[in-house]
This record gives sequence, structure tokens and C-alpha cells, in this order.
Amino acid sequence: VHNGELYKRPFNEAFEETPMLVAVLTYVGYGVLTLFGYLRDFMRQWKIEKCQNATEREEQKDFVPLYQDFENFYNRNLYMRIRDSWNRPICSVPGAKVDMMERVSHDYNWTFTYTGRVIKDIINMGSYNYLGFAQKAGTCQEAAAKVLSQYGAGVCSTRQEMGNLDKHEELEKLVARFLGVESAMAYGMGFATSTIQFIALVGKGCLILSDELNHASLVLGARLSGATIRIFKHNNMQSLEKLLKDAIVHGQPRTRRPWKKILILVEGIYSMEGSIVRLPEVIALKKKYKSYLYLDEAHSIGALGPSGRGVVEYFGLSPEDVDVMMGTFTKSFGAAGGYIGGKKELIDYLRTYSHSAVYATSLSPPVVEQIITSMKCIMGEDGTTVGKARVQQLAENTRYFRRRLKEMGFIIYGNEDSPVVPLMLYMPAKIGAFGREMLKRNIGVVVVGFPATPIIESRARFCLSAAHTKEMLDTV
Repeated sequence: VHNGELYKRPFNEAFEETPMLVAVLTYVGYGVLTLFGYLRDFMRQWKIEKCQNATEREEQKDFVPLYQDFENFYNRNLYMRIRDSWNRPICSVPGAKVDMMERVSHDYNWTFTYTGRVIKDIINMGSYNYLGFAQKAGTCQEAAAKVLSQYGAGVCSTRQEMGNLDKHEELEKLVARFLGVESAMAYGMGFATSTIQFIALVGKGCLILSDELNHASLVLGARLSGATIRIFKHNNMQSLEKLLKDAIVHGQPRTRRPWKKILILVEGIYSMEGSIVRLPEVIALKKKYKSYLYLDEAHSIGALGPSGRGVVEYFGLSPEDVDVMMGTFTKSFGAAGGYIGGKKELIDYLRTYSHSAVYATSLSPPVVEQIITSMKCIMGEDGTTVGKARVQQLAENTRYFRRRLKEMGFIIYGNEDSPVVPLMLYMPAKIGAFGREMLKRNIGVVVVGFPATPIIESRARFCLSAAHTKEMLDTV
């Protein structure tokens, strides 16, 4: 950290470089798979091997090919071999343990058949259930069931028509209090919360400076806005400052007019890297160059900070220094939807101009009650210390699990306080093997490869929860 004086606590992140031998073997592995892929495509073309992938009909051959680019080649020859590692259907609450429907494939993962058997009590290391609120019993479930009987399951309207309930108003006041901001607004879908806002916030003549590892929802939203986008290296403040300087010195291309707005776009916890944003340095640059800051706290809200109030509290900063605070209820709160928090003028503006506020159906009442009850529990407003204990338990689980994996010799990415723990696998054959072997041992884990990660940085990603016991973590 170059600006250590900005930090009130140690900031320790590790991204160990890929060992040369591992990198070479990984490239060789992909090379072998690619060669066999071309061989199998040749055999399919000459009807030696049965062709199960989508192809053009004979009468379409003179047109632009639909299925012959590299992405489809990768899908049918590399992804298809390990497709059983993803989209596994579960049939229980995604708590500390889950039940999973067993399925088999008799045609090399092109299709799956369900056996009718349920694999019970799989340790769940894949869900973003950070504080353990995804449960089928307890105060949250009871409160949601009560609201379901009073309001029903669906609202059948938008907030600006007949879909604005007293529960929505209560939720937004609670979220604003929880975040420490003037006002907040809730949305029905977490992904859309971050995607749709940009159209209202920035447009042509504006500049977005985006971290290279930002989530797909932020990337899509930035592109939809029509603003100019420039990318800075992940968590690299020298790269960000250079872009800020260039933007102010040179202005817009061709006209050289000053940019209407400059918006810095970062996340609290990066879900594939397990790293935490260098927020004190980002805020210092934002103030120095008079730009705006958009913070996506989808993974950090509830999971970081002494009382679960996210990355701003984690660093001991003021919420006033962040112009747009965005987050979701889909992780730590065990629900659905998202929120935007900030100054009252900003939220009033979004209520009128945000597309998802005007056109999208509002949050389901039982979901709203789940969020309210879990948030009050975290804040201690339910009269118990259960919420505080969950936040502390998650922090303990995170440090313990990361320490144990490092002691075993694994390469672990990210910050020591991040509940997202990427364990590097590198080689393509290991992706499927790791997921299958873990499932044999009744452990459910997400494995990730290209294109979600760089081609030589395949990994398994563990998501820790306050609901995990020490025994479960030791088993994993």
C-alpha cells in the first residue's frame, strides 16, 4: 500500500503469480484439448462421430455461419466435457448444507437424466449466504410467512402505479438508516439494480473509469449508458490517477471540451478475486480530482465491517464520501433485490428517471419482510445479539479457513478478510476433476474457468458463511 497513512487497519491482499511450470502445463493442456476438438469436429463433419451440437442446415451454408466461431468450438469441445460441474439442481434451502438432485449423462454431458435419488447433506460452499439468513425456520421465516398471508406473494404493479406498499416505504427508511445515508431506494432485482441506474446517472459526454474486474452487471450498465468507458488496472491507484489526470487535461476526444461528469466505478468485494477495494485511496483521488464515486457493495454489505455495514465501515470512512452506494439483498440478507443509497436529491431523481423504478414490478412482500427482519437482526433492533454474533462468526470463519488452506500449500487469492476464497487450480483437467471429487465427498463447490477468468487462472471459489461450523470447515 503506497498510502499507508490513509488506512486505519492492515490491508493484506495476495495474488501469487502463476508458477512458470504450471503456466506452461496449463497452456499445453488447452493445446491438447483444442487439437482433439478440431479432430472431433473433422470426424463430425464426415459423419464418423455423431454430431450433437447446433449446426447450419444445407440450405443455410451460403449465409454467414451462425455456429462456427471459437466460442461455440470452446463450448462443444472443452466446456461440454465438464458441463456436469455447473447448474446442479438443489432441492432444499441453500443453507450451510443442501440437498441435491442426482443426475447422470449417457452422452458425454450433452443431456442429463435425473435418477430420482437425492444426495443429502452436502456442505454448501457455493452460495452467497454470508450471514446464514437463508433458512427455513426462525424469525425471518415466521415474519415472511405472516406477511405472505396478509399481502400475498406478488404485487402485480410498479411502484409508481399500484405497487407501492407501506412495507416498501418501511424498508427504504431502514436501509437508509443502516447505511448512514439520507435516503435509499429498493429494487426488485439485484442485477438490474446496478445495470439500469447508469442510464439515468451518466450519458453522452460523460466518462466512466471502471476497474478491469468489475462485475458483468456494471460493465453492461456502463455500456448501455452511452458514456465513454476507460478501464484501470484492478485496485491500481497509479493507473486510476493517470486516467483521471488525462481526462482532466485532455477533455473529450476531438472537441477537447471538459467531461460533463467523471464517474469512478468500483466494487466492495470482487467476487472472482476475493479482493477488497482500496476505498481510502479511491476516495482520496475522487476528492482530489472532483469526480464522482459509484460503489457496488453486492458482496460486501453485511459481510464486512464490525457491525456488517460494508466496506465503508470496514475502513472507518464516512458514507458521505461515496456518491452512489449500491448493493443487493441477495447475499447477506438471504432475499432478492437491491438498493441505491445516497443524498436525498439523488434518490428523488432516480425515483423519476430510473427505468427500473418506473417500469419494473416492485419487490414481493414476503421478500421485503425477509430483508427487514434480517437487517433489524444485524442492527440489533430485534432485541438480541444474534446479528452481531453472525457478523463476528463470519469474520472468524473467513480468517480460519484462509489460514488453513495456506498452511496446506494452496495458492489463495484475495484479501485475508474476504469471505470469497478463490483457490487456484490453473489446469483445465482439474476444473471438472475438483468439482466431481468434492461432490463425492459431499461438498458442493463452484469451479470457474475461461471465459469467467483468464485462461490460465482457473479456480475453485469457496464462499464462507456464518452458518458453517468449525467441523464443516475442517471437513472441507
